[in-house]
Amino acid sequence: MEMDGKKVEAREGMTLLEVARENGIYIPTLCYNEKLKPEGVCRLCMVEILNGSKPKLVASCVYPAKEGLVVRTDSERITKNRRMIAELLWPSVPSLAEEFGIEKSRFVPEHTECCLCGLCIRYCAENKKTGALYFKGRGVERELAVIPGMEDNCIYCRECFDLCRGGLIVNRCDNAYAVKATT
Repeated sequence: MEMDGKKVEAREGMTLLEVARENGIYIPTLCYNEKLKPEGVCRLCMVEILNGSKPKLVASCVYPAKEGLVVRTDSERITKNRRMIAELLWPSVPSLAEEFGIEKSRFVPEHTECCLCGLCIRYCAENKKTGALYFKGRGVERELAVIPGMEDNCIYCRECFDLCRGGLIVNRCDNAYAVKATT
């Protein structure tokens, strides 16, 4: 398989993101974490695959590596898509905005602390097996929520804190912990 003009090897079952990382090729990610099953929801890790005559964008964290595949990890089209994602998430993920030179957004974010990557929800479900977190609402109304009655699971667990790029889960739990400690 070829990636950015370089011949690369891929083992059975590897994704394009794994092949890129193993070969020192940088692809930014937001919803990907080695501790969790990849879902490809943020689309920040998009790459172009050349399949016939027309390049196709795919999420590298879930797309399987195949013999004969030609992959571009950085092109004008990819950069444009990544910049749009960074702008949509501004200012909830400042490191991402900085990486893509985003200083302001044409969009007015409703939720400035949560980038809706779902890492905390997936961690809680896959690793803790409690499923205390979920997304409530749709579209611009979508927000992170705790299942009623399971608040203590989040307040005291804190295992997903290192996954949170925007800081919402950290702030929510710290505030809830402070309130609980004073009552």
